[in-house]
Amino acid sequence: MRQQLGMSHAHVSHGIWASFGLQIGPDTVLCWEQGDAVPTEQELTALAGALWCAPSDLLGVPTTLREHRWARGLAVEDVAFRTGLRPREYQKMEERNRWTGDERQTAALGAALGLTLAQLVTVTGRDRKLAEYLRSAAAVRWQAYVKPVNAIVPLPRERIERALGQLHNDYQSLMTSTLSWSATASAEDKGAPYLAKILDHFWKLLEP
Repeated sequence: MRQQLGMSHAHVSHGIWASFGLQIGPDTVLCWEQGDAVPTEQELTALAGALWCAPSDLLGVPTTLREHRWARGLAVEDVAFRTGLRPREYQKMEERNRWTGDERQTAALGAALGLTLAQLVTVTGRDRKLAEYLRSAAAVRWQAYVKPVNAIVPLPRERIERALGQLHNDYQSLMTSTLSWSATASAEDKGAPYLAKILDHFWKLLEP
């Protein structure tokens, strides 16, 4: 964005100072660009102002609670109020990037930050456990994992059953096809790439 505007790092530094009163040197702007440092929330807002864009335009794909909040242009107090938490309580979750809210608060978080179901599962730290369940469902008896998966993904049980059944069928078909492949690698090795992308396959199956 800086280059598209024909601005140097010094121009950006001056723009931040002139509009927001923050003393940010050109070297710091360069460090932000290269990913060697991360701006604070106030600095990010000032940087976006200097570059005539929204903070969300500078974030790329948000992955943490804080980045999702910044992308929506919300204050800590805004999200805390909407989720029924005290501001300091929510801020601690952001600092640790560890969500500990209950089911109702989790749903409110998703609504406040405009998250997809996949983003909500990831940002609340439940994606690893979900991936474990899905890999097991693909490899063994998928019916046993409907309830635990449904506890993480609050969708109609029928949709979860269809997705798990299809994951299982797809993986087993892949394993069966390895019988006619070269014996240079084991069946498990052939199926590893599929299991590594198990979350992507699952969310794709859940699309309308």
